[in-house]
Amino acid sequence: MDDVGGKLRRLRESRGLSQRQLAKRTGVSNGTISLIENDETDPTVGLLKKILTGLSVSVSEFFSRDFIPVNPFFFAKEDLTEIGSGLVSYREVASTLKRRKLQILHERYRPGADTGVAKITHRGEEGGLVLEGELEVQVGDHTRILGPGDAYQFASTSPHRFRNVGDSDCVLVTACTPPTF
Repeated sequence: MDDVGGKLRRLRESRGLSQRQLAKRTGVSNGTISLIENDETDPTVGLLKKILTGLSVSVSEFFSRDFIPVNPFFFAKEDLTEIGSGLVSYREVASTLKRRKLQILHERYRPGADTGVAKITHRGEEGGLVLEGELEVQVGDHTRILGPGDAYQFASTSPHRFRNVGDSDCVLVTACTPPTF
């Protein structure tokens, strides 16, 4: 098993995942992944298979001489990486922001959930489309409640805040460029 650690690191990085993200996706601790990548331990075949499954690569592909990690074009719903917590879910498409110019999120706000009392600002531009529920969007001094089919787009440097004002989950798809959220 020559250079398993280095090869695993390159594969993980080609997918744009941190060790913590890979750990969460696979159920293997990030400490174990770090030890493997730094060649401080050799994984069992079973452990390696578990990690590679989280990267959508078979063991035989991994050890193939001509295997070159590529960024995928298509993503199954289980491939989206959860980057939120609590009452707001942010599931990121691709999770490869290092080489991407666009960040796409599938968001879910539970009833009453919001992005916090303080408004958010960051570099870039963002937009979104509400699929289900009701979302109050505040941009600067402007506030609007959006429902299914409604959308928004603004410069992210404008202070903004989101809040689910409905009785059911609010689901939306958003994009941010460059990926600064």
